[in-house]
Amino acid sequence: MEAKALDRTELTNQIIDVIVKEGMVDREKATLDATIESLDLKSIDIVMILTAIEEKFDVYIPMDGPFHEARNIGDLVDAIAAYIGKEKS
Repeated sequence: MEAKALDRTELTNQIIDVIVKEGMVDREKATLDATIESLDLKSIDIVMILTAIEEKFDVYIPMDGPFHEARNIGDLVDAIAAYIGKEKS
């Protein structure tokens, strides 16, 4: 499924689903304002999440991208969604 065919809400939900699965966090806790620390996500979890997103959306995500500056799930989703949109355009 191409990312540009997805609307922003659907893309956000799919990214959060990957975060929940790969980060092994409760879906209820994975809100856009939840911090990376509050979900107890370690750097290896972030790497696993980004790798899973690469596979799901068929994009390459550099590990030194803006994703490491994300302070909460919303920031992470925004950075990933923008990157997917750029890669798929």
